Amino acid sequence: MYHRSWLFVPANSEKKLGKAFQTGADVVVVDLEDSVPAEAKPEARDTAALWLGARRRMLVEHRPIGRWVRINALESQMWREDLAAVMPAAPDGIVLPKASGPEAVRKLAAEIYEFEQRHELPSGSTKILPLVSETPHAVMTIGSYVDAPHQRLFGFSWEVEQLSAALGASRKRDASGSWTGALQFARAQTLLTAHACGIAAIETFSSDFADEWGLRTAARAARADGFSGMLAIHPEQVAVINEAFTPGEEEIGEARRVVAAFESSPGEEVVQLDGRMIDQPQLKLAYQILGTAEGLEQANRTRESILRPA
Repeated sequence: MYHRSWLFVPANSEKKLGKAFQTGADVVVVDLEDSVPAEAKPEARDTAALWLGARRRMLVEHRPIGRWVRINALESQMWREDLAAVMPAAPDGIVLPKASGPEAVRKLAAEIYEFEQRHELPSGSTKILPLVSETPHAVMTIGSYVDAPHQRLFGFSWEVEQLSAALGASRKRDASGSWTGALQFARAQTLLTAHACGIAAIETFSSDFADEWGLRTAARAARADGFSGMLAIHPEQVAVINEAFTPGEEEIGEARRVVAAFESSPGEEVVQLDGRMIDQPQLKLAYQILGTAEGLEQANRTRESILRPA
């Protein structure tokens, strides 16, 4: 399964959930937090559980689409009720908002374990994706995850709106269009710590879903910087994100040429290609590109066969 696009869908909207499988998103995140008013959360939990349970066996066996849930923050009184509602349907993972540090992940992981045992789910099968930058304190503790890794961690993502509000910032981007200093720092911390832990780094969402050019630019930059996917808040963002995180024909061709250059010079650590020196890190990247391209082609065939209308 690939995790390029993470589409958040309000759990209190049966209509939007009903269309989620057809958006092309690699991961659908059923949102029980920010997009659901407090008074609507009980009914939203029931709706989320029903949606997760639908076609569960088919999706769990073939895994063409990830089924995740964003629960409410651990500081709230609602997160355990969220888990109680959705865990029987065996979601692939839980998005943890307002993650304050490794202890928050451990606390959630312990509760997930109890639900896995109760519902006879494979131990450790439910992963966790913390949003690690929603407060200044959380940003300054991101690095501590390196010293306290947890087997349930799938990756890290970061968030702009909550952090900007916490800083009292009146702008998010500078005159050049780049993130302001504090936001650049939070993004870099998220990316570096994810790679240090050997897990995925997922880029934050673009709130202006009508700005296709801006989204494409941001998504391409994210992939170039080392992120493996990106959050989405609108179905129209999915195709743009998937395209940005999919190797293009030119990129695949270049990767094949790099591999061929090394294959024609067995045992060499460095080879020449078009007057350039190519070393082992570039060979590793070439293999990654070719593996991703091949895997995505197979994944798309599987998705189409499973989700094809009867």
